[in-house]
Amino acid sequence: MKIGFLFPGQGAQAVGMGQDIYEEYKVARTVYDRVQELTGIDVKKISFEGPEEILNETKYTQIAILTMSLAILAVLKENNIKAEISAGLSLGEYSALIYSNVLSFDEGVKLVKKRGEYMQNFLPEGDYQMAAVMGMSDEDVEEICKKVKSGFVVPANYNAPGQVVISGERDAVLEAEKIAKEAGAKKVRILKTSGPFHTERLIESSNRLKEELEKVKINSFNSKVIKNLDGMEYTDSDDVKDILAKHIINPVRFSKSLENMIKEGVDTFIEVGPGKTLSGFVKRINTDKEINILNINNVENLKDTINFIKKEGNEI
Repeated sequence: MKIGFLFPGQGAQAVGMGQDIYEEYKVARTVYDRVQELTGIDVKKISFEGPEEILNETKYTQIAILTMSLAILAVLKENNIKAEISAGLSLGEYSALIYSNVLSFDEGVKLVKKRGEYMQNFLPEGDYQMAAVMGMSDEDVEEICKKVKSGFVVPANYNAPGQVVISGERDAVLEAEKIAKEAGAKKVRILKTSGPFHTERLIESSNRLKEELEKVKINSFNSKVIKNLDGMEYTDSDDVKDILAKHIINPVRFSKSLENMIKEGVDTFIEVGPGKTLSGFVKRINTDKEINILNINNVENLKDTINFIKKEGNEI
């Protein structure tokens, strides 16, 4: 068995997330308490009680999702369950880098706090939207964006075969939706987001994050991490700081990330954090291999995952 961890990004959040895990496990409580010490944010209250409109603010969403993922990782570590390789969707890449020790826990948490603030506070002026286009190839979605006449819109997340998120000015996104449906898209779903994430319009956020990254120490990789920027594994020669700064203004190549994890021999994916969206993306990857897909977002499936891994005789 070769385990790969997957870490969700913004959009996976829900009020109440992580509360049962916090209450069940001392190591999880330690993580939440430490994050609050480092950030001054009452992550427990925002995550467990909301309200939803506060949790959905980018500056809180990102730190809340990261904290839940790190709390689950602490429980898995206590049970000797490790991954040889990991990947995260957008924000989730920070969870992967903390897991692999490239970013220390403390610096990684403080960096995500800054990232969330910059992405919320330095949005460009204008009316922006994101939408998921279902049932079309990557190339078809790229062509549709090029056909739009009413403004700026580009592919932002290549999530899985047949699902691409587009991002840009609201009118342009709505025009792209119309063109996509006329061209045979199965569905176009408007997302609850407030900015043109993963496009060049976030250059101010990117530049400010780059300044913050310059203060951070980058450590050696303890395990492999697949990067969003190109779907390939980080190498020792990569400039992690530059990649993370570019991360905000470039599309997420998550579909390619999953394909490369399978090529690396991963046969057991564990989604670590709120929601189960990434598990759904794995199911869409074409492969002849038998793949186990597990997701951990509450105490019940956390215990089920631990029991499954140990039952398979792969306690590492």
